[in-house]
Amino acid sequence: MTPPATSRGGEPTKQRFGSAPLRYFAATRPAFLSVTLVGCLIGLAAARADGIALDALRALVTVLFALLAHAGANVLNDYHDALSGADDANADRLYPFTGGSRFIQNGVLTTNQTARFAYALFGLVVPAGLWLAYGSGGGLIAIGLAGLVLGWAYSAPPLRLASRGLGEFAIAGAWLLVVVGADFVQRGTFAWTPVAAGVSFALLVADLLFINQFPDRAGDETAGKHTLVVRLGADTAKWGYFAIALAAYGWLVLQVGRYNLPQACAAAALTLVLSFHAARQLREHANEPAELRPAIKLTIAAANLHGLVLAATLAFARHA
Repeated sequence: MTPPATSRGGEPTKQRFGSAPLRYFAATRPAFLSVTLVGCLIGLAAARADGIALDALRALVTVLFALLAHAGANVLNDYHDALSGADDANADRLYPFTGGSRFIQNGVLTTNQTARFAYALFGLVVPAGLWLAYGSGGGLIAIGLAGLVLGWAYSAPPLRLASRGLGEFAIAGAWLLVVVGADFVQRGTFAWTPVAAGVSFALLVADLLFINQFPDRAGDETAGKHTLVVRLGADTAKWGYFAIALAAYGWLVLQVGRYNLPQACAAAALTLVLSFHAARQLREHANEPAELRPAIKLTIAAANLHGLVLAATLAFARHA
């Protein structure tokens, strides 16, 4: 039996979150929802770049809908990592970046409360998605269902994609759907522009998941959660981060070179300085989890800044 986890400085406690609304809000890991906001901005900007007049109300509901879905996936991941024992066994975690929210392990919420909250968040997504689909078309239902399935299947049995070494594919797919979905709400049909813009961003979000698996590797392996990093081992997996980043920036350059994106979007490639610096740090400290905090911060910055530059350049530079 896995011994109970111990709390560390900065981690959540019952005393710190005495208010129920604050407790549940914090359990969603709101600081990490920024990548979903950025993904929505890319999708909205892609529609604008193609000359679509944006509907502000539908754009706002889209963002809220996507944030709720991401929050639900975060909470559900905490629930299933608690059931598997992965978070309990995670002695090398770098809070708040890895090892989950620690709400269950530190007694802030019970496992049952966490599960009910996760599915309540997913439930709130449904009416918002149906309302948006009513005005933009049935394709949005397919996008929304695919996103919810990926959010659920990432952690939950029987698929448990992260435990099968498929977490990066699920994350990249989910965040590409965020971009495509935000565009679809405005456009009412599928188009290439959000895909051209969204793939590089989605891959950088997947790289964030990938690097977070290094501090979690020992706990995941103990709990039988065979992530890609567990399967490859740290010495081999450390090259995977660079490969994912290279694919992301290569995709962006290719799409700009083929005029699928405005030339100004090439500015988003400047964030490769952050990604490659993080890759170097990971190569040096792949077996030293405590040394990876700067690399994780660089990865977060790279994904968010890359997406923001993409959104800004798309929004203000239309195709020729």
